[in-house]
Amino acid sequence: MADDSFDEECDYLFKAVLIGDSAVGKSNLLSRFARDEFRLDSKPTIGVEFAYRNIKVGDKLIKAQIWDTAGQERFRAITSSYYRGALGAMLVYDITRRATFDNLKKWLEELRHFGDSDMVIVLVGNKFDLKEKREVSEEEGRKLAEKEEVCFIETSAMENFNVEEAFLQMIAQIHKITSQKNLEAKITEGMMKTPNVGNTTILHIDEVSATKKDTTCCLT
Repeated sequence: MADDSFDEECDYLFKAVLIGDSAVGKSNLLSRFARDEFRLDSKPTIGVEFAYRNIKVGDKLIKAQIWDTAGQERFRAITSSYYRGALGAMLVYDITRRATFDNLKKWLEELRHFGDSDMVIVLVGNKFDLKEKREVSEEEGRKLAEKEEVCFIETSAMENFNVEEAFLQMIAQIHKITSQKNLEAKITEGMMKTPNVGNTTILHIDEVSATKKDTTCCLT
């Protein structure tokens, strides 16, 4: 499912995963973000699929590689291996199905077991277009996100509501963390190679570009 921008030269390649129960709308969120498409007859994902999209953050071009993981129990062993190396994760539930919200605990446990400790996690309450039928309030989603110290947003893949914002927020946060790590690595490297002039230590550090502006993690 890679798009035509695959061969475009980028500064960073960020891997992220979509996880959550089956039929919460993960595949349509990805297709809406990557190709601006939505399918009412979307079939359950078998194993893992992925798509690319290039994003400009500040003066850097980032290739976002988004993996859509199956929510069915029988594929859990397959998808767990794809968490490794992921810098971000969107944990999706259906606001009209309480069970998908209740199951977030086990998804978070699995994600934190297999994923990196500094992974950017966004909790996504999908199918906002069916808000009249909601079984999970926005406040419940927000409180869970605050408790777990993750980001939160409600979306509708069908109406293309907050989809772009959710992905861009995650990517911007990943870039911010990556830039900070790069800066720390350069500082460490610079200190190891620091020349001494008398009793003065001279430290040379290359400039590291960050995002144009700070992005608040949790959206309303």
